[in-house]
Amino acid sequence: MIRYALICELGHDFEGWFGASADFDDQATKGLLACPVCASQAVRKQIMAPALAGTKARGLGGAPGGGTRAMMMDVMSKVRRHVEDNFDYVGDRFAVEARSIHEGAAEERGIYGEASQAEVKALVTDGIQVSPLPPKKSQLN
Repeated sequence: MIRYALICELGHDFEGWFGASADFDDQATKGLLACPVCASQAVRKQIMAPALAGTKARGLGGAPGGGTRAMMMDVMSKVRRHVEDNFDYVGDRFAVEARSIHEGAAEERGIYGEASQAEVKALVTDGIQVSPLPPKKSQLN
């Protein structure tokens, strides 16, 4: 596994884990990368020092990071399933509903749905916390 320090166009720092160095470019091209704070897909790698692992760090199922990727994919799948099972799906009304909840005009509850990048930026600018869902397993291949 390769860990990259990433940054979006709005300056939000986060990290991403990739099975190979080409995976970042492949996922970025497919539109699968997004900032976890604002959902911007304008994500780039930051300059970072290399992390060198000794033999102790390699003990994860044989290959370096061998079990880590599978574990991360499983966790992301469980997060998505939890949201889909427990939150209200509001479709393309996500931005409107999130703003209504934030302003106290609608019942406070967990919601999920779709929003344009501009809508997400406006929500974040107004201090409304939103986060993209992890992609479905079918989108990761």
